[in-house]
Amino acid sequence: MADQPLTSQPIWQKLASSAEKMELPEYHLRHFVNQKTRVEKYSVSGGGLFYDYSRQRVDSQVMGYLFELAENRKISEKFNQMMTGAHVNVTEDRAALHTAARQFSDEPVYDNGYNVIPEIKAVRSRIKEFVQAIHNGDIKGSAGLPFRDIVVIGIGGSYLGTEFVATALEGLGDKRLNLHFLSNVDIDSFGRIASRISAETTLWIVISKSYTTTETMANLNQAKTFMKANGVTPESHLVTVTSKGSPGDDPKNPALATFHMFDYIGGRFSVTSAVGGVPLSLYLGYERFEKLLKGAEEMDRHAAEAPHQQNAPLIAALISVWNNNFLGYEAQGIIPYSSPLSKLAPHIQQLYMESNGKGVTAQGIPLDVNSGVIVFGEPGTNAQHSFFQLAHQGRPFPIDFIGTLNPFHKGYKQTSKGVTNHQELWANLIAQSQALAVGKPAGNPANAFSGNRPSSTILLESLSPENIGRLLSFYEAKTVFEAFVWDINPFDQFGVELGKTMASDIRNEIAQKNKNPGYEFDNRDPVRKFYLETLFNLKP
Repeated sequence: MADQPLTSQPIWQKLASSAEKMELPEYHLRHFVNQKTRVEKYSVSGGGLFYDYSRQRVDSQVMGYLFELAENRKISEKFNQMMTGAHVNVTEDRAALHTAARQFSDEPVYDNGYNVIPEIKAVRSRIKEFVQAIHNGDIKGSAGLPFRDIVVIGIGGSYLGTEFVATALEGLGDKRLNLHFLSNVDIDSFGRIASRISAETTLWIVISKSYTTTETMANLNQAKTFMKANGVTPESHLVTVTSKGSPGDDPKNPALATFHMFDYIGGRFSVTSAVGGVPLSLYLGYERFEKLLKGAEEMDRHAAEAPHQQNAPLIAALISVWNNNFLGYEAQGIIPYSSPLSKLAPHIQQLYMESNGKGVTAQGIPLDVNSGVIVFGEPGTNAQHSFFQLAHQGRPFPIDFIGTLNPFHKGYKQTSKGVTNHQELWANLIAQSQALAVGKPAGNPANAFSGNRPSSTILLESLSPENIGRLLSFYEAKTVFEAFVWDINPFDQFGVELGKTMASDIRNEIAQKNKNPGYEFDNRDPVRKFYLETLFNLKP
């Protein structure tokens, strides 16, 4: 049965029949949400957060079939194999041990017979020691001044998750250090940061596993030129986070410190490794970074050990598959009703879409279903004044609403219309999910709301490091569980390579033109030739 196409398996056909039933008027969400025990029956508390799926288009039969699908696809077994070192990244013959990066027990985790836990703990220990020396002023810049700014040079997984966590915990950034992210090769990105820092008091953290990423190396060259032009010795202001033996780990390229990242942790899963550990510990303090790790570890254990019916990320993954493959939704909104979580959606965009945007199974067989959906988001209530017109009356898409019980800034109690700002935020959080579900009929079609638009709600007690770690791990586990349903490999990303290869060819042409102004661009692709000539102002 496991070798059958997914759509021909009996459990898949049961779910397809249930999806047809869900289109009947009596299965409209307005009927579901009025059931007195709906929230109690369709919500779970686990791993330190609350997940409510009572406003999803499911009933007990659908959930029973989804749990049967989970059993059929052995997704929990595969998740535990991942956590214990199996080479689930089959195309690159690698383990995927991001969960080991936040393990605090001494229980061994093996990759090719080698226990990875001691080296992970050794890296954490080195981060702690280095960070304390920076905070204590024992390590200073080449001019003898303490560091006041940190610039992270890295792209994709080398910064997105770290930026999410740093923004979420900005209220705890009390180390008198400003954190900047230089990802885009756009020179305006570099110029913006350069205009806001002093070279003498800036620490640059270069994050690249291979230390050859084109955009990162281009920005590093700009940074070195900037430092030298301002009388700063680069090796006294550079920290590298890279793999063992890369050019960034070469004594010929000296740096203030070097921290290792490992092949068994992919970029988009690397926030809890040295990739996030170095800048976040500098910005927040190592102790808070460790609390983030422990929150993530708690959710990891929940994802691995909780029964299916109480497993929050597993249920979220099954519902996402249901919405995608059976109800036909093509997008997923992530709407945190918390401004500090503003960088969550960009991080999940990469985590989910790079992991699950695949066209073949792990064995290279073309998929007969769509894997992955488009992920996007914006904090509420901003989103309500942006794209919620489409959410309510246009093309529907499921939404994850995220709320926090306690805001970071609690001292502002002024009321407007009888409620505080935080209470107003919650009024909108509650209202939006309700309105999407129940809708509103009207005589004038322009004022009618069809409703029956699904959403889930995730609640955090506060914006603590532990809770941000739990949220991070929740979405990582959800992503992986979905991949295991489809039997795809969520740990490779060959889809990003073709454009990079083409850019290399075009870069060579541009370099030739820079070297020889008389060089004629290749005319085999007239569109490409047009834009290259436009770049050099040869055409209006």
